[in-house]
Amino acid sequence: MIETGSTGFMLLACSLVMLMTPALAFFYGGLATKRNILGIMIQSFVSLGWTTVLWFIFGYSLCFSGGEGGIIGNLDKAFLNGVSMKSMYAGNNVIPEYAFFAYQMMFAIITPALITGAFVNRVTFKSYMIFLTFWQIMVYYPFVHMVWGGGFLAEWGVLDFAGGIVVHATAGFAALASVFYVGARVDKFSQPNSIPLVAIGSGLLWFGWYGFNAGSELKVDDVTTLAFVNTDIAASFATVAWLIIEWGRERKPKFVGLLTGSIAGLATITPCAGFVPVWASPIIGTVAGIVCYLAVQFKNKMKWDDALDVWGVHGIGGFIGTILLGVFASSSVNSMVTTNGLAFGETSFFWKEVVAVLFASAYGFIFTYIMLVLINFVTPVRVSDSDEKLGLDTSLHGEQAYDEGAL
Repeated sequence: MIETGSTGFMLLACSLVMLMTPALAFFYGGLATKRNILGIMIQSFVSLGWTTVLWFIFGYSLCFSGGEGGIIGNLDKAFLNGVSMKSMYAGNNVIPEYAFFAYQMMFAIITPALITGAFVNRVTFKSYMIFLTFWQIMVYYPFVHMVWGGGFLAEWGVLDFAGGIVVHATAGFAALASVFYVGARVDKFSQPNSIPLVAIGSGLLWFGWYGFNAGSELKVDDVTTLAFVNTDIAASFATVAWLIIEWGRERKPKFVGLLTGSIAGLATITPCAGFVPVWASPIIGTVAGIVCYLAVQFKNKMKWDDALDVWGVHGIGGFIGTILLGVFASSSVNSMVTTNGLAFGETSFFWKEVVAVLFASAYGFIFTYIMLVLINFVTPVRVSDSDEKLGLDTSLHGEQAYDEGAL
């Protein structure tokens, strides 16, 4: 029976997750140089439109039915005839399937957009559109199906509450592959053009993450509340941990570092949010702040030009969050946990999570690199040095974020 309260909450959660994509555009736009603000922001905003088209035509069907029903998928079967599919939605009759369709679509929209921060200033828009299309079809959709759509990882017992494997590990390691393929920026030491814009984007991402994590329960109950609280606590502890480490190392409290720490905590708690007790979330958040900070420092030492630290924050955050789920998962807080984590004396679930996140990370990295090589045969992936120096806003889009004469 459909519950109006849960349905209303899920529509709100869906709206919050939708807001995260413009928030990401603000976050990345502020970190980019002044000549490349629009170039990075359009890559997020275009996903709102194009991913919705793909999701409507066949994406939802591929993820949650294995493609049954042909090119239009299960839109006629599931929506008009009320046939539930083998998925995380199956058996949940408290919200309409339309709500589930829309909610999952918002995840599909933001996931490939996360990758764009790694290759900011360097990639042609035409190649990005091809990348956006095929990365979803060949990376994101398969892992949604494997983990949330009743695929073999789900059947094996792998859990991922809101996307540590499906979203952050795949996107984060795809970002690293894109850095290796595309190469470094001409000016890799460029500074953010607007830290206040970064702060606005970060605040909206944190706000939207309540819908991202708490909404993943797909109804309103005690697990919904648990996921909400765990999200905030972990993000807060990660924020403070990053601030303290950076303050101690550089002798000054850095605002961008604080904001980055919050995103690291949010990414890390994502797979755990509804599966671990509240007392575990400060530990998860603190580990996130420390490990993601060290990952960024390692990236800098290796001279990998992941411009906006997608791998260090999202990739490593999703990776360690999934492993920590294997440590702290408890059947006492969620009945979906059939085998407790390592902290409760059981080992099998922990190793399943480790194997799953290693598989997702390796697949996301390898397939992304191969796909960029193939795209480059069709159209150049990297812009010319002259276009990069001019700025992609002007050279590719013929627009400017700011009227220089008015400043």
